[in-house]
Amino acid sequence: MASHQKNVGILAMEIYFPPTCIRQEVLEAHDGASKGKYTIGLGQDCMAFCTEVEDVISMSLTAVTSLLEKYGVDPKQIGRLEVGSETVIDKSKSIKTFLMQIFEETGNTDIEGVDSTNACYGGTAALFNCVNWVESSSWDGRYGLVVCTDSAVYAEGPARPTGGAAAIAMLIGPDAPIAFESKFRGSHMSHAYDFYKPNLASEYPVVDGKLSQTCYLMALDSCYTRFCQKYGKLEGKQFSIDDADYFVFHSPYNKLVQKSFARLWFDDFLRNASSVDEAAKQKLAPFSTLTGDESYQSRDLEKAAQQVSKPSYDAKVVPATLIPKQVGNMYTASIYAAFASLIHNKHNSLAGQRVLMFSYGSGLAATMFSFRLRGGQLPFSLSNIANVMNVGEKLKSRHEFPPEKFVETMKLMEHMYGGKDFVTSKDCSLLAPGTYYLTEVDSMYRRFYAKKAGANTTSIACENGSHANGH
Repeated sequence: MASHQKNVGILAMEIYFPPTCIRQEVLEAHDGASKGKYTIGLGQDCMAFCTEVEDVISMSLTAVTSLLEKYGVDPKQIGRLEVGSETVIDKSKSIKTFLMQIFEETGNTDIEGVDSTNACYGGTAALFNCVNWVESSSWDGRYGLVVCTDSAVYAEGPARPTGGAAAIAMLIGPDAPIAFESKFRGSHMSHAYDFYKPNLASEYPVVDGKLSQTCYLMALDSCYTRFCQKYGKLEGKQFSIDDADYFVFHSPYNKLVQKSFARLWFDDFLRNASSVDEAAKQKLAPFSTLTGDESYQSRDLEKAAQQVSKPSYDAKVVPATLIPKQVGNMYTASIYAAFASLIHNKHNSLAGQRVLMFSYGSGLAATMFSFRLRGGQLPFSLSNIANVMNVGEKLKSRHEFPPEKFVETMKLMEHMYGGKDFVTSKDCSLLAPGTYYLTEVDSMYRRFYAKKAGANTTSIACENGSHANGH
């Protein structure tokens, strides 16, 4: 079985985001921000958020349960489960252990893996771990399962509209419709204080917005250079933007995605790649003498590069921007939600295409990697993945909160963070059937969840498997 697995990658995906959201233009007006600051300036349309009955654990339980059920996967078939998250619920106990309740019910406790943490990069680390396991001599023939889950919240102020929340579950195995091109992979890891969460008493991060954007673009350049070098070495020809059909970026906010793709165009121009035509060369030529640092700060370069790359951006990037623009920054789930958008929009025409992925996590860790897409066989086909994720319906059936109610919810969440000995409202009226929700946290900080069903509601506890929740 060892090391001969072909087309190892993602067999199945499921996405969950809270049904509660706020429109960015409404938040803009409420915050007294200039018109278009969040919608055009950040490029965002809407933002999802958790209310008191949802958190990263409940979202993960929902995503995993739904994936197993909808694709008909027996929980006993899972041999590795990895979670990527930067939303700390406990400094010792991994989110993965909470998810084990789903598998314990079937007697499967033989599942490797725990959580990976480094800002928004943890999900990619978890994904690589699972892929490497299936490709290794340690593989026992069962599936890997990756969960990316985060709730991104910010203190009141200019960063608040860059929040969001979601969980994504991905099933990993051989002969996948979304296959890794594992040999092409370029990483950049270094030490930076661009975004971090040193205060464990608060859910809010410390952010240096300007530095974070520079770190992101610098890491993008570095990863792209390495990716191109590896491609050139193995394929014997130069890589350019033309060699990938779609580009998917980690999306803190859409404006940065626009800048990032424009940056790749500038990189191709500097490398004299075939993808850059004469007209574009003339527009970018004035910037060819800038140093790296100057180029990151140059507004004129940013503008020129976005202009020349726009037709290409519309074709190769826009199909992957739907969910991040509608849900917001989902941290570890952001890049995979962007990828889910691409499958949702283009699943009928993706077979045979190459997708270039850029994953970034502050502090700092980044990798550029690629997928080769194949049609697949039911239930593991691109069209079925699109069908199961049902993105259009999930977006449509959300509930928009007025800004006052949103602010009130944020205050409540802030107050509850790290708390104990409380019972939630257990109000699951806005949740879809099959969604897990938080019912209480006891005096020993143990968390209890229930699942909203059509008729009856099951309850699961963190320790003892059953708990009265009076719902």
